[in-house]
Amino acid sequence: MSAEAFAKSVPPVVTLNNLTAMIEADEYGHRFELSAEGVVTITLPPDAEHAGIASDLFAWLLAAGWPPRQILQAVGIRISLPEGDGGRIPDVTLWTEPPQGVWPKTTRLVLAIEIVSPSSRTTDREHKVKEYARAGIPHYWVVDRDPANTVTLYRSNGSDDCETATKLPLAWLLQSAPGDHLPPAS
Repeated sequence: MSAEAFAKSVPPVVTLNNLTAMIEADEYGHRFELSAEGVVTITLPPDAEHAGIASDLFAWLLAAGWPPRQILQAVGIRISLPEGDGGRIPDVTLWTEPPQGVWPKTTRLVLAIEIVSPSSRTTDREHKVKEYARAGIPHYWVVDRDPANTVTLYRSNGSDDCETATKLPLAWLLQSAPGDHLPPAS
């Protein structure tokens, strides 16, 4: 589909149903996300390093006793805010029980992890920090792609904001126990 044809196919107000249709029609594997304010973000598929970091985090959580169906990679989540419903696709999510369907609500979401890519830097480090806190997601981690793959661990402070719990290299995080940073596996 040409850029012109794509632009003509986008409705004036995009809903999660529209976003799902765009994702299904995309033949290139892009990620489409929708903020609660209606802003559509399109990013490239993850590269091999990005996917490797996601796999390391999955294996770390799995080894700590979390069931595999509660640790999901690249699943869409519904961000319900007063402005409307948005849809985000964190790189790794951790749930109290397996979610169902497309764009599940975040009520059972324990942790959302974003691995920063050049095209998602501002969204992951700024917009999603605030958005996820407002949506009530208790833990949000950002993995930077610096030499140490620095992980910033945010946690909700119970209001519409979050606080930085700590920053540490990914290798250090993976040597710790998830229970040092999260509630125990259920």
